[in-house]
Amino acid sequence: EVQLVESGGGLVQPGGSLRLSCTASGFTFDDYAIGWFRQAPGKEREGLGCISHSDGSAFTADSVKGRVTISSDNAKNMVYLQMKSLKPEDTAVYYCAASRYSCLHITTNTVYYDDWGKGTQVTVSS
Repeated sequence: EVQLVESGGGLVQPGGSLRLSCTASGFTFDDYAIGWFRQAPGKEREGLGCISHSDGSAFTADSVKGRVTISSDNAKNMVYLQMKSLKPEDTAVYYCAASRYSCLHITTNTVYYDDWGKGTQVTVSS
């Protein structure tokens, strides 16, 4: 059974940074792309980026480029989302998701992500 668990959320002050973790289990980690998404209250889910170990591809959405870094530790089956210069509008529930396709081809198209974590809340506020 594919399982994805996000962690690392919480309350962060504007201008601060955070690192979210996505722990994956139940599948061959190297064969999947892992994407990061977020959803703010009343808004559609937004794709932030993805990473694939199989072909070394990675993608970061223009909306967060320069503030977001996605990395992975394949030995631990973990993917990380680092975000800096946080703003109140970054407040959202952050999700990771897994896809059998390469990040290079699907980027953050949710149609291709079959398995999702339950999310972790990030609140940016002073």
